[in-house]
Amino acid sequence: MSAFFAGLALLPSGWAKNVRLEVDAGGVLSAVSPDASAAGAARLAGSVLPGICDLHSHAFQRAMAGLTERRSATADSFWTWRDVMYKFAARLAPEDLEAIAAQLYIELLKGGYTSVCEFHYIHNGSDGRPFANRAEMSERLVRAAARVGIGLTLLPVLYQTANFGGVPPHEGQRRFVTTVDEFLGLVGALRDSGAGDPNVRIGIAPHSLRAVPPEALRDAIRGMDATDAAAPIHIHIAEQTKEVDDCVAWSGRRPVEWLLANHSVSSRWCLVHATHLTEDETFALARSGAVAGLCPTTEANLGDGFFPLPAFLAGRGAFGVGSDSNVSTSSVEELRWLEYGQRLLHRRRAVAASPAMASPGLVLYQGAVAGGATASGRPIAGLAPGQRADFLVIDADTPFLCGRGPDELADAIVFGGNANPIRDVFVGGEQVIEQGRHARQEAAQAAYRAAAERLAASL
Repeated sequence: MSAFFAGLALLPSGWAKNVRLEVDAGGVLSAVSPDASAAGAARLAGSVLPGICDLHSHAFQRAMAGLTERRSATADSFWTWRDVMYKFAARLAPEDLEAIAAQLYIELLKGGYTSVCEFHYIHNGSDGRPFANRAEMSERLVRAAARVGIGLTLLPVLYQTANFGGVPPHEGQRRFVTTVDEFLGLVGALRDSGAGDPNVRIGIAPHSLRAVPPEALRDAIRGMDATDAAAPIHIHIAEQTKEVDDCVAWSGRRPVEWLLANHSVSSRWCLVHATHLTEDETFALARSGAVAGLCPTTEANLGDGFFPLPAFLAGRGAFGVGSDSNVSTSSVEELRWLEYGQRLLHRRRAVAASPAMASPGLVLYQGAVAGGATASGRPIAGLAPGQRADFLVIDADTPFLCGRGPDELADAIVFGGNANPIRDVFVGGEQVIEQGRHARQEAAQAAYRAAAERLAASL
C-alpha cells in the first residue's frame, strides 16, 4: 500500500482540495479522500489530473512524421498519403517497430497519456507471408509498452479486402491480410500470453467496412465473443467522403448507418473518426453508447473534415481522443484542436461548453478520460476507488498556469499554450516520468534514431 497527497486534484465529480490517494499493491486506487490528512503520504509537487487514454494509435507511423507532406504531381489527399504509408510499412522490421513504439510511448507519457489503444495491422513479413511466430509484431508492441511503463490495449486488426464488395487486396496491403481463423488464433495467443497483466488488455479491430466483408466481420465478432464477450471492438469508419460514397454504392447505406443496422453496437465499440455523419447517424451513434474516437491533429493533417461535435454532445455521446498517425503526441493538443476545429467551423467560441458546464477545457478533459477508459476496456476512468492509479502532476511553475484557480485551471491547461505543463506521470501507482524525464529515454531515442534513419533512407 502506498499513499499520495495532492493539494488540488481533478476527481470525476470535479476539482477537490487536499486529496489523499491510497494505492494497493496491484496499482489500484483503494481510497480517494478529499479534505484529508497528508500524514504518511508522499506529497505531489502540483495539481493532479487523471491520465488520458490515447484511444487510437498506429505506433509505426511516428517515424513517418514529415515524410508525407511534400506536394505530389496529383491532388494530395488521404489516398496519396496512404500510398506513402504503404511503402513505409513494407520496409518495417520487427526490431524497427519495437524501437519506434518504445520512443513513441515515452513521448505519449510525457504528453499526458497514461495508456494507449494500439490499432495494429502489420502481421506479416515484407513478402506477405506470416512470421514463424504469427504474433511477432504484436509482441514487439507489448514488449515496448512494458519496458516504458504505459498501459496498453492491443487491438490486432482484421484486414482482407481493398474496398467494398470484396475487391482483392493489392500488394501494398499484403502485410496486413489474414483469414478470420488466423486472426482469431493471433488474438487468442495474445490474450493467453497477457493473462494476469493489469497493464494489458486485448481487443479486436476490424479495420473498416471496406477492408472487412460482412461475413468476416460477423465471424470475427462471434469468435471474440466466444472467449471474451466484453472485449473492446474498434473500427475505422466514415473518415473520408469517398469511403461514404463507396459504401452507399455498395450497400445503399452510409457506413455508420450500415453498421448500426447490422450489428449490436454498444459501449464496447469505438468508432474511429466517424467524421462524415448525417444528423440521424449522429444521434443514433450517441444513443448506442459507442465511443467516438476523435483524432483532430491527424484528421487535420489528412484533410478528413470535422466531426459533428455539438450535436453529438447534445445527444450525450461518449468520445475520446487519439494520436492516430502520431504527428502529435500531446493529449492537450488533441483536446485543443478538437475545440478549435469546431470554432473555425461554427465561427463561435466555447463550443464544447454548455449551460451546465461553462468550461470547455473541463468538458473536453473529463469527457476524454471517461471515453478513453470505456474504449480501452480497462479500469482507468479517473481518480476513484477501483480505478488504476494513473495520474499526472502539473508543474505549478508553468507560466501560463500562474494565478489560475480551480475554475480556470482546466481551460488554462488546454488552451494556455504549447509548453508542456506536465511534470510527473504515474501509471498503476508507479512513477514513469519524473520532472519531465523517463529513465529509459536516452536508450530509446538512440534505438529509434537508428530505425528512423534506415527507414527514411529506404523510401
